Amino acid sequence: MISLVRGTVLKTTASTAIIDVGGIGFSVIATPTTLSELRVGQEGTIYTSFVVREESMTLYGFADEDERNTFEILTTVSGIGPKIGLAVLSVHTPDILRSIVERKDIPGLTQVPGIGQKGAQRILLELGNKLGPATSQVEAVAPASASADVVAALVGLGWNEDVAARTVSDVEAEHGAMPVSQTLRVALQKLGGKR
Repeated sequence: MISLVRGTVLKTTASTAIIDVGGIGFSVIATPTTLSELRVGQEGTIYTSFVVREESMTLYGFADEDERNTFEILTTVSGIGPKIGLAVLSVHTPDILRSIVERKDIPGLTQVPGIGQKGAQRILLELGNKLGPATSQVEAVAPASASADVVAALVGLGWNEDVAARTVSDVEAEHGAMPVSQTLRVALQKLGGKR
């Protein structure tokens, strides 16, 4: 199992990073927030989960061990594959997710693309106390403005600062204040592949 990748970051996109480890380029799929912390040409470290399927072998990457462990627990829930597991962590931090599970907050889970009412109920039932208690008092509410963090993340992913700022402003005007991860996700959808 490959549990960590450390090396020079060769490239990042909205969903992947390529990291050179001893002359081998590992392609790692990760959340936009995790990818925004990497800088092309500099050394980066990503905790990974190696998922083997009949048709593919894929590395999923995370900022820390807590994120990776949360992803691995999430993917044990029936109907939750790696893509939905990653989507959950793109919208919620592990601690916010623990808080959502503790409160049995169905609307909190349905904020994740691909999870409906019934899916959220199943996730809450199957997760039970597998994630453990939240380690800090967290509220699953948006900060007053996530714009500066999201603009910085988009610039880190290769977009021009003016384009990033304009896009984030548009997203906030359309959707109001949202958590950083959710604002970033919507901004990336709006930008598509344009750079």
